[in-house]
Amino acid sequence: MYKTMNLLAITALLAELAVALPVHTSTVAPTTPDEYYISFGPRPYYLIQNMTESPLKKKLESCENGPFEVTPWSIGHRGGGTLQIPEETVQSTMAGARMGAGILECDVSFTSDLGLVCRHDICDLHTTTDILLRPELAAKCNTPFTPANETSDAVALCCTADITKDEFMSLCGKMDGFNASATTPEDYQHGVPFFRTELYDTCGQVMSLDSYIELVDSLPGYRNYTPELKTPPKAVPMPFNGYTQAQYARDMIEAFIGHGIEPSRVFPQSFTPADIYLWLNEYPEWGAQAVYLDEDGDDPANYTVAVNRLPALKASGVNIISPPINYLLAVGGPNNDTIVPSDYAIAAKKAGLEIISWSFERSGPLTRVAADDDYYYSSVAPVVHYDGQMYEILDLMGREIGLKGMFADWSSTVTYYANCFGL
Repeated sequence: MYKTMNLLAITALLAELAVALPVHTSTVAPTTPDEYYISFGPRPYYLIQNMTESPLKKKLESCENGPFEVTPWSIGHRGGGTLQIPEETVQSTMAGARMGAGILECDVSFTSDLGLVCRHDICDLHTTTDILLRPELAAKCNTPFTPANETSDAVALCCTADITKDEFMSLCGKMDGFNASATTPEDYQHGVPFFRTELYDTCGQVMSLDSYIELVDSLPGYRNYTPELKTPPKAVPMPFNGYTQAQYARDMIEAFIGHGIEPSRVFPQSFTPADIYLWLNEYPEWGAQAVYLDEDGDDPANYTVAVNRLPALKASGVNIISPPINYLLAVGGPNNDTIVPSDYAIAAKKAGLEIISWSFERSGPLTRVAADDDYYYSSVAPVVHYDGQMYEILDLMGREIGLKGMFADWSSTVTYYANCFGL
């Protein structure tokens, strides 16, 4: 049985996890006691209060006291606590789990000694960790810190491939951000977007792929995995000292096999088509759940091409497509003032593809969507004006488009909705 503790303080999200019975998605029953509290905090309730009166609002209000349970429709993006807690850390993953995310993400990068670790970008250590405050490690960065001056911003570029796995594991995770005006490495640590916080920026515990697998497997509710194989940037050309992209893709899957994790629990992701097809061909049980990340429609000139190729992707063996939120939404209706499913969403469903989208709760207040040129709501910016619309948009994607799942930087928002509608 699952219970909720409504309006629990944010700090409770980081408390020691209680143990629990398995949820309905379990295929093996772990030995656990009988209660695990799903904690949402005030965020879902704030969004509901901010909605205009509607049947949807009434339905969401009716669910405020649960019961709630862990749901695989809620996917913890970079852990699931990323809105307020350093991404790709134990703390973010524990927060996403506490907020009921049934699938938890690790973005898989490699180190100089070919260890696999959780980091959203192979070359983001200068903005997501304290590496620049570690002189012995900062000296190994691809581009050492250079202070800002009258004509140039501060620059640095530090990659997982610059250091060993052991050196990576010694770092502290921090909120993603940097101060372009910094004249010292200490000043460079700041610059977190205004709608996030540094309240929990107190040395997030970074993870290797192995430690992520072990952590998720230990969590109450028998959670599932979605590792994303990162495409190396130009700063880390492949092959890397003989290490090929294909071997990198194999090594990620082999890590799960080595830990005895069933393929049914893992949704491997990649933006690189060759990775998807390698998994389909060499690891067919794993490839059947591979998530084809799609951002090829970012260029308006390519959007139609991205839509038209969806049937061919399905025919080639791809089962799950994963575009950003803006690909799925359009402005329409009789007065051209309503959010409706996009051509992409319609074509994907018609082709028989399942859809997982990204990333909810990654934006600031929706009052600023147009002014800030927000990416995730860019296709519907003219008609997005207030935070309460988040649940209207999520409902369109959840029930009308029929998403398989939604990534979120703050899992409680999505978990609440999914429980209310039985997703």
